Amino acid sequence: MEERLRELAARMEGRVIHWATRWSEWERSSRVRVLGLLVSAPAWVVLGIAAWLSPSPDGFGTHRQLGLAGCAVMTLSGWPCPMCGMTTTFALMAEGRVPEALHNQPFGVLLYVLTFVSAIIGMVDVLTGRGLLQTVAQALYPWERPVAAGLVIGLFGGWLWKSVVLHPDVFGWPSG
Repeated sequence: MEERLRELAARMEGRVIHWATRWSEWERSSRVRVLGLLVSAPAWVVLGIAAWLSPSPDGFGTHRQLGLAGCAVMTLSGWPCPMCGMTTTFALMAEGRVPEALHNQPFGVLLYVLTFVSAIIGMVDVLTGRGLLQTVAQALYPWERPVAAGLVIGLFGGWLWKSVVLHPDVFGWPSG
């Protein structure tokens, strides 16, 4: 009798451990899926809006189609702000017009690609629960400062490029 009780207890312990492990995996998978949704949903919205917009032939001002005001920096000074042309570049990229997008705002092309990659990686986590976002974050962690510095330099470089494109004469470049 005592041996049968031990055998039953061992069997029950095995089932409890099995279900506890399954519960833990499900809980982790759920957190991963929610995080994937929190990353991918806004990225897909941005990409969808970019696809819906018509790129402005001026290279900036596309955001006005969303009912937003014109850029205060551009309006007051005639010079671009650091984000000048980003919405237009996203709309160009959504149409597959990569060379035009690169000419318009090179940093915007990088941001579009990062947005697209984030949408895909987040969706993979939503669908599979595998934790790809966490894997990517861990891989980038040692490079956090250089990546941040690169993004700041890219923003500054894109702003400088846009300034040259809009005011080539000031920089000694031929216009057109």
